[in-house]
Amino acid sequence: MFIGIDIGSTTAKIVLMDQNKNIIDKLIANVGYSSKQVATNIYKEILSRNNISESHIKNIVSCGYGRESIDFARKTASEIICHAKGVKFLIYDVSTLIDIGGQDSKVIILNESGNVVNFVMNDKCAAGTGRFLDVMAKALETDINEFGNLALKATSPSKISSICTVFAESEVISLVAKGEDRNNIIAGLCQSIASRISSMYKRAGGKPKVILTGGVAKNIGLLKALEKILDTPIATHELSSFTGAIGACLIGMQN
Repeated sequence: MFIGIDIGSTTAKIVLMDQNKNIIDKLIANVGYSSKQVATNIYKEILSRNNISESHIKNIVSCGYGRESIDFARKTASEIICHAKGVKFLIYDVSTLIDIGGQDSKVIILNESGNVVNFVMNDKCAAGTGRFLDVMAKALETDINEFGNLALKATSPSKISSICTVFAESEVISLVAKGEDRNNIIAGLCQSIASRISSMYKRAGGKPKVILTGGVAKNIGLLKALEKILDTPIATHELSSFTGAIGACLIGMQN
């Protein structure tokens, strides 16, 4: 058995895989004050619910923001490489990976073998990330899980000019005060993120076929906005949140 753990800024993902690359189990949990404690908890839980002991685990590889804090991991790996391997495993024919996480966003370019040939990453600003959408959902008093569907109901998406989370929030509050339709504001926010990702896509040399991963991949409004601005269909996968952990498992097998 092999375990891959992806400790992101907002969620921790763990995947248990056998030697034949079958995914046996997976877990996701919110990261609080201690990423180490969260990782330990989900590690113990996945062992317990599959009735296996630590001696059955041949390798444990960690990636993500908190990868160095996981003292029981036997190897750490780049999240860029892990996401690339995980995506290639789930959807073989992929050229560009767009990963939108809680605190960063990445555009990763793959060759035919699935190796990373270039990437552009935004990890200095919350704009264009899941955190950006969380802040806006609170400002609009809306469930973040409904953002995508509400964006599709917009009749005339609002213009959100600022790419800064703080200033964009001020814009949103101003639009609300003016009586702007909530669906239009949400659609405008999705378009704002899509525009930022499009810039990264061009800098990285993105090209079809494209897949969107990360928790934000569940936002159908953002997905449609990205498809429109990039002028190409974008795939997603039901396991898109686990691509990093899956890739970590695969690296564990190689080692």
